[in-house]
Amino acid sequence: MTDSQRWFILGVLLIVIALIYLLKPILPPFLVGMVLAYLGDPIADKLEAKGMSRTWAVTIVFTALSLVGSLLLLIMLPQLIIQIKNLIQYLPIWQEWLQVNVIPVLHSQLGIDPGAFKLDTITQHITATWRDAGSFLTPIIKSATASGVAIVTALANLFLVPVVTFYLLRDWDIMMAKISSLLPRSIEPVVKQLASECDEVLGAFLKGQLIVMLCLGLIYSTGLWVVGLQFAVIIGLIAGLASIVPYMGFAIGIGAALIAAAFQFDSMLPFVGVVVVFIVGQILEGMVLTPLLVGDRIGLHPVAVIFAILAGGQLFGFVGILIALPVAAIIMVLLRHLHDIYKLSDLYHTAPEPTQQDD
Repeated sequence: MTDSQRWFILGVLLIVIALIYLLKPILPPFLVGMVLAYLGDPIADKLEAKGMSRTWAVTIVFTALSLVGSLLLLIMLPQLIIQIKNLIQYLPIWQEWLQVNVIPVLHSQLGIDPGAFKLDTITQHITATWRDAGSFLTPIIKSATASGVAIVTALANLFLVPVVTFYLLRDWDIMMAKISSLLPRSIEPVVKQLASECDEVLGAFLKGQLIVMLCLGLIYSTGLWVVGLQFAVIIGLIAGLASIVPYMGFAIGIGAALIAAAFQFDSMLPFVGVVVVFIVGQILEGMVLTPLLVGDRIGLHPVAVIFAILAGGQLFGFVGILIALPVAAIIMVLLRHLHDIYKLSDLYHTAPEPTQQDD
């Protein structure tokens, strides 16, 4: 690679970063559409390989994604809202129980100041936040006359996601081919190899681990709902999301479910049901979901995923969260190649100079 090519690539990277920073208010629908198109492209390619036209293949995949997403929202969202309202109502009861039974023990055994917990402030803050979120239509209506453009922009962004997804999915292979044709000929093979490895790493996560997390969230939520747990959907979704780290979802989910069951039930049977639900979830994850959806592919390390998401959110907000995983995949692949180059370099293999021995 020549110096001019290095400066060109560096300039392109700086321009892309600057554009992401400047345009981040309008990027979310496009980034969400890109993620959905990336997930749907392999399925569309398989349908196309069987003789179906690209348009029909994309239409089928897009329709399937839309139906699954709509079904999940229709089933989960109303239950989630109801359970969050119930959770807010129970907060004062749980606060009183903690103040009577837990905080005195911590104070007597560990010497922790009871005032350090500030449970009243936490409860009031959560309640006020939910009250504001529940009445979100009021400020929207008030601002409609003063800032109609903002309302139209928000609605446009909402409807842009399916439109962007459909067209990106239809033209995905064409866009990749055009991007490949723009690369300098001398570095095209290396860039294509790196891009293929990034796709393998990112695909192992997005097309595998995220689907495993979604399935576990559904399994836990459904199982806890069958048991009769009042906050089944909330706990199930939290456990599914926490499954980004192995066994963390199981630990957090079963702990939260058992605590919620202790407040709700008087018999031991529901506790047995909660334990059975999470054991079944772990068995399905280890024996079915992970081997089938992830397999032996090397994905992103859980700690790297957590750090990437937090760093992306800190630097670029919601847009940073959306681009965190692709950037982390690229960095991981580049670091792997830098490691290989370092192990082959003279810096690694040069032996230390022999020291002079006194006769």
